[in-house]
Amino acid sequence: MNWIEEIKKYIPYNNQEVADKETILYAINNCDNLLTRENPLAHITSSGYIVNKDRSKVLMIYHNIYNSWSWTGGHADGDEDLLYVAIKEAKEETGIKHIKPISEKIFSLDVLPVPAHIKKGQNISSHLHLSVAYLLEADENDELTVKEDENSGVKWIPINEIANYSTEEDMIKLYEKFNKKITLIK
Repeated sequence: MNWIEEIKKYIPYNNQEVADKETILYAINNCDNLLTRENPLAHITSSGYIVNKDRSKVLMIYHNIYNSWSWTGGHADGDEDLLYVAIKEAKEETGIKHIKPISEKIFSLDVLPVPAHIKKGQNISSHLHLSVAYLLEADENDELTVKEDENSGVKWIPINEIANYSTEEDMIKLYEKFNKKITLIK
């Protein structure tokens, strides 16, 4: 199934996801280059919310641009296999080697605003990340490494303490939504 069909078949968890799915589908139907950064207004990103086996901890990075503990993920950069992108980004950003999807289905659809910033000496205008997220599981005994051009820390954080580490109010709400959704998985 291709990435657009995956998004179309996704069943939203709440009203926020209903609205965000509609926005993402609107963008798919009306915009070019969503899988690349060539679209300056919005582009598809793929992220992984990485939990340990007993779902008590989340693997997070200290994101240099946002100055906050954050989940892993990145731009699709033309790749239509968004689960592959989420896993690739997780490995690159954390050094983790043993990681697998809890499900190959999309875990969450979210439209995330990105404020203007400077990356690698370039000005990046405000834009939207059309986020396709997957729930991943990793071995918390794997060695962790920092990807210095993107983050300055990698660690397992108790799932109920994320709000103590993240400084992004909107992202804390997102992580809280993820944590509630995890409790519904059998």
